[in-house]
Amino acid sequence: MQLIPNPSRPLYVSIIAALFAVVLWAGAPLLVDLASSVPPFQLTAIALISGAVVALPTSLRGRHTRSVQKVQAPLSLRWKIAIYGLLPALILGAIAGYLTGVGMAPTAEAALITYTWPIMFIVISQWLFYRRIPLPVMLGALIAFSGAALLLSPGAGTEGFSRYVLGYGLALMAACCWALYSWVCQAAPVAVAPIMPRLFLLAALGAAIADVLTGAAFGLPSSLALVAGIGLGVGPYGLAMVAWDVALRSGPAALVGSLAYGVPVLAAAFLVIAGVAAPDWRLPLAALLVVVGSVVATIKRNEACSELLAET
Repeated sequence: MQLIPNPSRPLYVSIIAALFAVVLWAGAPLLVDLASSVPPFQLTAIALISGAVVALPTSLRGRHTRSVQKVQAPLSLRWKIAIYGLLPALILGAIAGYLTGVGMAPTAEAALITYTWPIMFIVISQWLFYRRIPLPVMLGALIAFSGAALLLSPGAGTEGFSRYVLGYGLALMAACCWALYSWVCQAAPVAVAPIMPRLFLLAALGAAIADVLTGAAFGLPSSLALVAGIGLGVGPYGLAMVAWDVALRSGPAALVGSLAYGVPVLAAAFLVIAGVAAPDWRLPLAALLVVVGSVVATIKRNEACSELLAET
């Protein structure tokens, strides 16, 4: 498993790529709200196809690199299944789960629950690498999830947990998918960015099949909804995912992961500024708890990574 940053890229490349992804992800809830009239699986397919088109130059540029990798170290069957089977399924689960969830629950709350995925990423990494979860990681997880739980409590601007339980559950599922997706990208023996278009198209095919099976009526979206759906694929689910893969593979995981903790804060701010979410005191507090919990969870992470590298 590759945990050593790519020495061919300077550290600032990783930081810029991660920040770029963070800003694009933070804008996703606004685009989803604009495209809310489109059925979730149709919107997922539109976003993924748009993302595949945007990621195509990366694939063409990485063709020679992939050929060299294939000669030097062919992928094992296990990794082929993980990359071409598991990753598209995780992409589909993350995007479709999120889009369906925000259609069943308030956008701001569902978005913030989804953005607990960085802390899940840390927990998954610790467990899969060491078969244990250190105390700082456990404490950070409790703090971060307390932020999400704060939004689920009855209060001003919400009708309680029971009405939105399914939407919240789908948002949580999306967070789990993003966390596992990030871990697989980090651990994969090859860069995922050059094959991203194929992964997007496989996930889009799954979304189209799901749309047919659910019996959703097909119709041409309005101009605004279509533009928002394409923008969702070009930005948060296209360029951002390519940038995130570059950041994961060219910089320290602890540093890159910590930058993702700004997503819920920025997303909450964007939603309030745009008038999508009401100025509720719980929203910024919940975002702050998610960020603080994630930072707490990284306290021992540099030391853990050093120990792993020493063992290998």
